[in-house]
Amino acid sequence: MINFLKNKIIGKRLLILGFGREGESTFRFLRQNFPKIQITIADLNAHAIQKIKDENVILFSGADYIDVINDFDIVFKSPGISLNHLKQPLTKAKITSQTDIFLEFYSKQIIGITGTKGKSTTSSLIYHIIKKNKEDVVFVGNIGVPPFDIIDELTYNTDIVYELSSHQLEYISKSPHTSILLNLFKEHLDYYKNFNNYQQSKFNIIRYQNSSDYFIYNADDELISEIITNNKFEGNYFGCSLHQSQTKGCWVENKLLHFSDGKKISKIFNLDTELNLKGEHNVRNILAATCACKLAGIPDKNISEGILSFKGLEHRIEYVGEYNGINFYNDSIATIPEATIEAVKTLKNVDTLILGGFDRGIDYDKLLEFLINSSVSNIIMLGDAGKRMLEGLKTLNTGNKQIVFVNSFEEAVKTAKNKTARSYICLLSPAAASYDMFKNFEERGNLYKKLVKDL
Repeated sequence: MINFLKNKIIGKRLLILGFGREGESTFRFLRQNFPKIQITIADLNAHAIQKIKDENVILFSGADYIDVINDFDIVFKSPGISLNHLKQPLTKAKITSQTDIFLEFYSKQIIGITGTKGKSTTSSLIYHIIKKNKEDVVFVGNIGVPPFDIIDELTYNTDIVYELSSHQLEYISKSPHTSILLNLFKEHLDYYKNFNNYQQSKFNIIRYQNSSDYFIYNADDELISEIITNNKFEGNYFGCSLHQSQTKGCWVENKLLHFSDGKKISKIFNLDTELNLKGEHNVRNILAATCACKLAGIPDKNISEGILSFKGLEHRIEYVGEYNGINFYNDSIATIPEATIEAVKTLKNVDTLILGGFDRGIDYDKLLEFLINSSVSNIIMLGDAGKRMLEGLKTLNTGNKQIVFVNSFEEAVKTAKNKTARSYICLLSPAAASYDMFKNFEERGNLYKKLVKDL
């Protein structure tokens, strides 16, 4: 890999675009292996790059930092930086990333997981199950570590579980050996020109597979099925369904999780068992994880034990505790309406729901209709997304719903304490991004948990 990079970058004008967690990782890796090459780093935030003290580094910052991109031969683009508004046409061949280069070398060892929702849970579950079976496994990507940070740990036998966002998939030329696509919902519309562009980025996870690779997908997702039907992809398909048996894949029948490799059917797990992962959406995650682990050669017993012992993720329908007789749950990771709907369905006795945050123009009609017909009594809203949802609710018959707009999380938690019925649930499940008030959904969830515990 080092020789490949040497041939790719030596003598070229090199740019690291974006200096967040992955940008810093890229710089460390390049400087460790190529101590004398000149590197340019560009980031919106001047403070982020001021700490670099290196005579062979040039720094760019400010509102026009992206526009320097066409002055370079090779660009390591960090995830989350949109190139849709460049002043000049972009030569896509010059764009690379840690994901792109990592897939070039390790694709045959990678289980790659993407989807609008569920990818963090599914990736973590796959890693947890494999780890119970073998030590030589790593977890990288969206909520794991940047892949360049663990290259020294890898052998030819290492299993690599890679959680992949649409941003990481956007500029790749190789797909993982085992690829998982969980679902497609409208998300990141502030980043992409349209929903179709978002879909195309997600489908890069299978686009560059060959006939020896595996593609695990949600067979109940009509949009995924439609795209598969209308395109020719070379990977071996394994469907996952709650309702229909699959020639190859996983499905639920009589509460039993089944797997078929096309020749033999195995009954893996009884879903009537008490699980830490609750809700229909998590059954779908379990199906995809089981399918991936079976294809990786993990024994049925280890898969069952892994499903049972997995505790779930922080910030995803996470039980915070009982305070003043109220059960508080943190679902800060829910940044789209579909995730919030699933959380309310899963918990069932939600009396108070806290909604809102950064407004990315998502359609909230389905969520609002659901809430009007649900048993949720109190809806607390904040942020610009909350304002728009509030306007939407004004056009509906809200009945006995108590709807309150607040200006801060502190006010939201205090209001929830006063309004939520004892023995019922107050749920933070915002259906919106966090970066109007917070750095990320983790920071939002952590503040919520602190405020609850301060009660």
